[in-house]
Amino acid sequence: MRRFDQAYIDGAFRPVLGREEMAIVDPASEEENGRLVLANAEDARIAVEAASRAFAGWSTSSRGERIDLLNALADAVEARSDALTEATIAEYGGPVEQARWRAGLAATNFRVAARLLADFPFSRRINDTEVVGQAAGVALHIVPWNSVYNAISVKMAGALAAGCPVVVKASEFSPWQTELLSECLHAAGAPAGVINVVTGLGSVAGEALTAHPDVRKISFTGSTPVGKAILRGSVDRLQRVTLELGGKAPTIVLDDADLAQAAAQALAIGFANNGQACIAGTRILVQRGQVEAFSEAIRKAASGIVQGDARDPRTTLGPLVNRRQYERVLGYLRKGLEEGARPIIGGEGRPEGLERGYFVRPTVFANVTNDMTIAQEEIFGPVLCVIAYEDDADAIRIANDTPYGLHAYILGKDIRRARDMAARIDAGRVAINGLSHEPLAPFGGFKQSGIGREYGLSGIEDHLEFKAIGGGF
Repeated sequence: MRRFDQAYIDGAFRPVLGREEMAIVDPASEEENGRLVLANAEDARIAVEAASRAFAGWSTSSRGERIDLLNALADAVEARSDALTEATIAEYGGPVEQARWRAGLAATNFRVAARLLADFPFSRRINDTEVVGQAAGVALHIVPWNSVYNAISVKMAGALAAGCPVVVKASEFSPWQTELLSECLHAAGAPAGVINVVTGLGSVAGEALTAHPDVRKISFTGSTPVGKAILRGSVDRLQRVTLELGGKAPTIVLDDADLAQAAAQALAIGFANNGQACIAGTRILVQRGQVEAFSEAIRKAASGIVQGDARDPRTTLGPLVNRRQYERVLGYLRKGLEEGARPIIGGEGRPEGLERGYFVRPTVFANVTNDMTIAQEEIFGPVLCVIAYEDDADAIRIANDTPYGLHAYILGKDIRRARDMAARIDAGRVAINGLSHEPLAPFGGFKQSGIGREYGLSGIEDHLEFKAIGGGF
């Protein structure tokens, strides 16, 4: 049984000072397979102080030094890709093909930042004024359990490129993934204090970190309620805050779409990452006259879903991350039935042949109106809704009728029509005919899906303060 009792601080692994422990449970078997000793407020303080000491040196480091570190980080991650993949499977239940892809995201994020940094304009002249980008200070990155490698790396890549030392507060539900990635970070040879990682509760380590006066930048990925709490707590110190929060993405199926193909795409978009993704297309909008035909296409497409052993390449859908999330999703299934929704596939009860593990039946509801709970709240599991619309204008109205605005999808043959609709949807990203990811493009949300943008140039600029120096030319 693994025991996780170390933090990575000031260039070395050290035992955490916290004494509270929690069990790590395999989501596929419900058996305990590890113990985590949680970092406490003192661990958090030490991590920030290490980053503070490193700030003067790293913020004045050369462009070449930063590029070399970013590329070394990418190399170190690639060298451990098999181990990173295995940790995702064992700890999180991610199907092997998805887990392998996620392990590769971190290397990509570091390499992209290195390429952008090569000619990033830290100084720009406007008439007789020079605009200079200056490292904001110690950056705190609070990351979730559902995309550990990507969340840590994309935030860290931007911060390091900008000249900011980093403290990562990782989720208590991903200690093995965090430990392995920390070993990669150490192997890359960053100067002491430039990279620090602690794993603990948000209510203990997280609050101590966000309250530390030396933290000048906070980047948080997680739920909207927690993001709001972090933003409220930052007011007295006026810390710079970026929030990547929840979503309730629409997938609009245009009336010219191939329904069989659209159904398969909608399931892939909605059930990605075991349905535990903020960008999941959980509201499928279908032209009213095509709902029955589309429902039949969903039934046929669902025959390709395979649940079970995450190490089997045929598996497409794994378990939920823990019992709390499992019970939460079951509660939404019951709520949908109570509100009058009708399952096209799935519903309550365990998947056939799976008597253990946090597996739920992948479910798609019909007879859903956009004011129902299951259409408005982020469920974070394999539960989708089919909602009827009258015409394009009505589809856009429904798509925007949500407190969220992180992502949206449009499926159809007329690309010009799809792009016209995309321009009218309130979302940080809109993907046409697929689940695409462009690491150079900004990522973030409208409305209650967040504040600010990550990835690409935005990820670097997010960690800079800009000042104007006039005259002298």
